[in-house]
Amino acid sequence: MNIGEIARRAGVSRSTVSYVLSGKRQVSEQVRERVNRVIEESGYRPSATARALAHGSPKTFGLVIPPMRGHLSVDQLQFVGAVAEAAADHDYDILLSPTGEGREAAFDRMVGERRVDGVIVMETLLHDTRVSRLVEHGLPFVTIGRTGSEEAHGWVDLDYAGLVTAAVERLRALGHRRVALVNRPQALLDREYGPAFRALDAFEKTVAEHDLLGRALCCEDDEQAGADCVAELFATDGTPSGIVAVNERSLAGVVRALHARGSRIPDDVSVLAVTSENNARSLTPEITAADVPTAEMGRHAVESLLRLVADPAAEPAHILLAPPFVDRRSHAPAPGSAAGG
Repeated sequence: MNIGEIARRAGVSRSTVSYVLSGKRQVSEQVRERVNRVIEESGYRPSATARALAHGSPKTFGLVIPPMRGHLSVDQLQFVGAVAEAAADHDYDILLSPTGEGREAAFDRMVGERRVDGVIVMETLLHDTRVSRLVEHGLPFVTIGRTGSEEAHGWVDLDYAGLVTAAVERLRALGHRRVALVNRPQALLDREYGPAFRALDAFEKTVAEHDLLGRALCCEDDEQAGADCVAELFATDGTPSGIVAVNERSLAGVVRALHARGSRIPDDVSVLAVTSENNARSLTPEITAADVPTAEMGRHAVESLLRLVADPAAEPAHILLAPPFVDRRSHAPAPGSAAGG
């Protein structure tokens, strides 16, 4: 069933059916009742195209996701779910559009043909060509993460710099002198992926400020890579007594590799992370973490975008979230330190 069939059965034109659906023009009460009766009897639900014709809007947001490389991480899936739920609360649908690794054409079609009312961009880069293209097309958008021109557009972000600084300072207060950062993959850092860049910058500054011995490793997004990072950290003298992890997918590999080499958490090595609550609690021991508030971030992104769609001249939202570290006893005083007694 489509709008043409509804028109044929009701004995009216397609435009008349569109006027009935949108309410934009006067239609006689007799015709309105006849069209609505056909719609009700047929169980017709307007397609996105029909809704766009009727309302001048597809009632759809584009969600630009990173290349899936086979699957999305738990955190990424939670973002997608949170955005979809928040959009549904306002009767909007979500169109997923993976970008990167040769998939830019899909993004260009979505934006160039204005298939959506607005766009939410995930995994934002400091210099992000997707953001540049959205600005060129004049399509409302919000990023999850920030570019290097953060005042120029609306965004919702996690304060990775502040969280990494807080984690290192927490370890320092417990007497840890040798600390390590397990970051995202080198390829993301090379592309100026915001969270990886800001985490590394904050780690290096905090280590220098407190005269600590710090080592930062880039880590691929999988468990084996986490295990490889632990092997690399413990292959040389000056092994760390504290690890801060901002790579969700490799965290399980880090924890299991420490177990495998006989390092107890937190007696021998403390581990803190920025990750989802589910991931932090799924490990043994559970990991002290700043739990990523995916539902809150998704809701803020959708509500910010709705404001821009309603009023393109509205001031873009800048929302920086800094969830507290939830103590799950995976960190303790450094072995042999004064803080450890």
